[in-house]
Amino acid sequence: MGGSAGTGGSGGSGGPEGPGNPAGPDGLGEPGGADGSSAAHEEVSALLAAWALGADMPGDDARVRDHLRDCAPCAAEARRLRETARLLDEPAPGGRGRGAGRKANAGLARGRLMAAARAARPGQVTPAAHAAPYAGAVACLDALLRELDHAPARWGTPVVHDWDVQGTVAHLVAADEVLAERLGLAPVTEAGTGLGAVPGTRPPEGYGPEGYRPEGYGPDTGTDPDAPAAGRTPGARAPWELRWAARTHEVVTYEHTRPPAETREAWRTQAHGLLALPEAGDEQLAAAATTLMGLRLPVADHYVIRAFETWVHTRDIGRALGRTVPPPLPVHLQRFLGLTVRILDLALGPDARPVLLSVEGEAGGDWVLGSDAEPIAAELVLEATDFLLLVGGRQEPDEIARGQAGDAAASQRLLETATSLAWL
Repeated sequence: MGGSAGTGGSGGSGGPEGPGNPAGPDGLGEPGGADGSSAAHEEVSALLAAWALGADMPGDDARVRDHLRDCAPCAAEARRLRETARLLDEPAPGGRGRGAGRKANAGLARGRLMAAARAARPGQVTPAAHAAPYAGAVACLDALLRELDHAPARWGTPVVHDWDVQGTVAHLVAADEVLAERLGLAPVTEAGTGLGAVPGTRPPEGYGPEGYRPEGYGPDTGTDPDAPAAGRTPGARAPWELRWAARTHEVVTYEHTRPPAETREAWRTQAHGLLALPEAGDEQLAAAATTLMGLRLPVADHYVIRAFETWVHTRDIGRALGRTVPPPLPVHLQRFLGLTVRILDLALGPDARPVLLSVEGEAGGDWVLGSDAEPIAAELVLEATDFLLLVGGRQEPDEIARGQAGDAAASQRLLETATSLAWL
């Protein structure tokens, strides 16, 4: 939620300079203490975005300012939020270009962020069932990244697709951005916003590093009819895969010019913003369909997809760092499985020989995929995590344990189709 916020009425300078008092013009000068109490730190950290917007509640302003005098991490985060707020409030230079278009929409974005910040006060937001898996995945990744505060060099650990930890988090910034922008949130990264060339950026010739297919939401359906007209290299009329590959390359390259902590903050800001939107807490609002990355789905399903991708990349980072990442809660796995099976069924098509897919475990279930016009040709039994990692591009069919009976070719077609979705 913070990061793309306006200043609002809570701003102003601090008291006179002296020990324990803010020294800077924002009242955010060099703090005198280390971290303060853990409880106060967590509570005020959750209030910073609303405070930067002027959306804090009566009494919060004094509480936040008192804490910032003694807590260096919160003071640094507050300075970043206020600076981002200043950039968002600036008029568009020249009035043309992609950056100008975003500035022109700043009023709408700021209004949504104001509402999001007010809604996101601790204890006042409970994500609806469709957004709960994303909230869980965000919390898990955030906890993992906080461990790097004590080992900053490990941000450079190789993870996947030629990305290190920072690049993987930057990729999630770009991936979440598609839904965030569609729902009206302001951008959290200046990559490609018309504020200057991104060092080293060029449109990729294929689908991305190492030839992997960029993350999708199911089978390719050509161009995205709902895609914004604003320019994304290599052109707004290009197939969504190429536009997406260019954008993720752009963001990853740009974020590598910044300190890793700023990349993490950009990701957190956007993720918390998504969770604070009305669509995250209202099933009826989230039932509206929109086309993102080639497939038209309800907004609720796009939240589930964001959760799925965040979980897979958290697992990638955990493995690279030698940390065990727990599996999602069974109720969240059920959401992943239900959506995955629906998209897999679409990809197989109505003429595929029907297969009874049984997924084991507390989150599992049974589904018949393929033609409705003929008897079941095969039965396939998989474990839930193996199946999801297959669809996520982290397992191959011959690497997973499975039970199988009946037409082996029909089962193999289902497995290969699942792999070809290559979401991640």
